[in-house]
Amino acid sequence: MTDSSAITNKWDQRYQHKTRAGDPCWLLRNNLHLLPSTGSSLDVACGLGANALCLAAQGLQSHGWDISTVALEKLTEFAQQQSLAVTTLQRDIEQQPPAANSFDVIVVSHFLYRPIMADLVAALKPGGLLFYQTFNQNKTTAAGPSSATYLLTPNELLTLLSPLQLHFYREDGRTGQLDSGLRDCSYFIGKKI
Repeated sequence: MTDSSAITNKWDQRYQHKTRAGDPCWLLRNNLHLLPSTGSSLDVACGLGANALCLAAQGLQSHGWDISTVALEKLTEFAQQQSLAVTTLQRDIEQQPPAANSFDVIVVSHFLYRPIMADLVAALKPGGLLFYQTFNQNKTTAAGPSSATYLLTPNELLTLLSPLQLHFYREDGRTGQLDSGLRDCSYFIGKKI
């Protein structure tokens, strides 16, 4: 079994018994006002596609890419149940990032693979927006991965995505009252100029 098929199987098993897509990520849900009224969008490593469904509901041509065929089949069902159009594609984003100038909006939630960051920036059309939310090393709960490979360092998104014009950034870290705020993730919205 190749690494890719082992990863696919892992995620297929994780999604096998899920019955709902869940909610869109915090960053997208709280910044819908920044979305364009038309255009194409991509939910990277979409899983069950809560972000893709949200983008479709906002009137965008929505695409959801994931390595798990089980997740994509369920996303297609959820989209049909909600009378939404979401185009799905089984794709290992680490090996096949999106082509340059492909999307007006890209959303990445709880996925981190540093080698494709420049590809994600390049995949935006001029004026396109990247919404990026994932776990960081200063998280205060056990949520998300434990390996530093999959955790952002402080302010890392600002460096990795520096070609984009910053519209929003939040990283609460370990300052102040640790039992409140948004402690586990870093949040970034940037625009391609």
